[in-house]
Amino acid sequence: MIHTPYKYTKTLILLTLSLFLSSCAGDMYVGTNPGSSQVELSQNDESDQPDPVLQTTEAEMCLDQELTALDQTGLWNESYPPVSMDPEQSRLYDFPVVLNKQVEMYLDLFQNKQRDLFAGWLARSAAYMPIFEAELGENGLPRDLVYLAMIESGYNPLACSRAMAVGVWQFMEGTGRQYNLEINKFVDERRNVEKSTKAAVAFLADLYKDFGDWHLAVAAYNAGPGKIRNGLVKYNVDNFWELAGKDFLALETKRYVPKLIAALIIARQPEKYGFTNIAYHTPPRYDVIKVGPGMSLDAVALISESSPEEIKRLNHELRQDKTPLNIDSYEIRIPESKASLAKKNLTRLHTIASTGYKSHKIRKGDTLSKICDLYGINKTTLLKANNLRSGKLANGMNLRIPYNTYSYRLLPEGTAGALASNRHNLILHQVKPGDTLSKISKQYNVQPELIASWNSLNDTRSIRAGQQLSLYLDQNKKVAIDDKKALASAGNDSKPVLKAERRKIHVTEANASTSSVAAFKSYNVKDGDTLWTISQKFSASTDDIKKWNNLKNNLIHPGSVLKLKNV
Repeated sequence: MIHTPYKYTKTLILLTLSLFLSSCAGDMYVGTNPGSSQVELSQNDESDQPDPVLQTTEAEMCLDQELTALDQTGLWNESYPPVSMDPEQSRLYDFPVVLNKQVEMYLDLFQNKQRDLFAGWLARSAAYMPIFEAELGENGLPRDLVYLAMIESGYNPLACSRAMAVGVWQFMEGTGRQYNLEINKFVDERRNVEKSTKAAVAFLADLYKDFGDWHLAVAAYNAGPGKIRNGLVKYNVDNFWELAGKDFLALETKRYVPKLIAALIIARQPEKYGFTNIAYHTPPRYDVIKVGPGMSLDAVALISESSPEEIKRLNHELRQDKTPLNIDSYEIRIPESKASLAKKNLTRLHTIASTGYKSHKIRKGDTLSKICDLYGINKTTLLKANNLRSGKLANGMNLRIPYNTYSYRLLPEGTAGALASNRHNLILHQVKPGDTLSKISKQYNVQPELIASWNSLNDTRSIRAGQQLSLYLDQNKKVAIDDKKALASAGNDSKPVLKAERRKIHVTEANASTSSVAAFKSYNVKDGDTLWTISQKFSASTDDIKKWNNLKNNLIHPGSVLKLKNV
């Protein structure tokens, strides 16, 4: 884990170790064991709260076994010559390998009690080895440093420690930003294998430049360069093993170097140490396409004929299952050989907004205000959704909580066919003087970017009075709009939701009252069309057409869709 520690108290160290020794991982987790230094750092670093998708870096092994075995090794500064003086063996490693009691302990542990753990690490390593080795080689660093990610995270891009270190290289938030990793509410590039690897290699290069010794450099990767530098000065020593023999470094850091050495010794010759028939993972293969802001991963899966799970695996850095809203475009990964298909389908993608409901059971102390604050909904909407006349609530009562939902479909190729196939979800909005896309989005409970996408607007500011906008809302769920006061704020994602009320003028044939209104058909306005020419074609007056489409004047535009009926 990468961080900058500060001075600890003996009480905290003893408390942390006692917690470690009292626990033994019964399930198989991915990652390394956070030591006391990591616990303390979480109080200093501006790390973000973990996402639900992240996985604990609690040891996949029983940590008490490891600590007990380490305690039995005795002194830390009894180092031996390199593992082998045989030139053929020496060429296996480009990291300084020594063999001492601590390294031997880990060699034994990995081959016996933690055999399954290490086999899993080996299997996952193959997916990332080409990326790691290429970046290390390009920067002139030892290729054996690929195994630092093994003992850090078990090669899990979603690994997160108790101290909030994240990703295969276990970056803390502050250090990640220092090495140009973007971390915000939309993305966390510590979870991006390629970008975090570049950052880790740059950090390791800086540490080696600082210390001139790889044992000290990787110890500083774990404990922070300040901690290692202070220890060397305090005890007047010049190597890791002598410093480890002092009562100075946290056990997390002391065991870090021998653990790395043992891991790389076995990993370079797994068959020699009994690791055969490993089901090595294959590196992910993907194409990259450019999409707009706020695009759902479900929609990406649809246009690329993939599963949402595949898209998520290829884009671990995305934190909200959609592309960021704070950029104009985003390069997203999709399965290999899907780029052409996805680009073609992107023009056919339509999003339909609807309203879903969740349930909230009233408990003691609940009030209407508290529930509204909890779900980001206003009182009027909550009362209407539950047919309530007052805010009086009874224990055990279940409230319906409305929230936004979106579905996606690929429309037939060609504008006319696409609009015809989606006519039952179509609502036309005539832009009025003073209208903005933001104002319209609030009226109809959809994001401005979605309206822009539906209407092929390059700029969310490029609307004008008299223009017609096409909106696609799910009419099958009888989600309708009150023309005067269309919206109330609600939803589990703090977005506005539509009031579930009948609209006075219905949009589609399915919603029309057959006793009073004849069936409508859709008409796509073409170049040269006017209200008068259209009225002659359909034997209707211009006033009727304006009434059917809520038009305030005679202005229409090519590409707009009118609902018409023969009279």
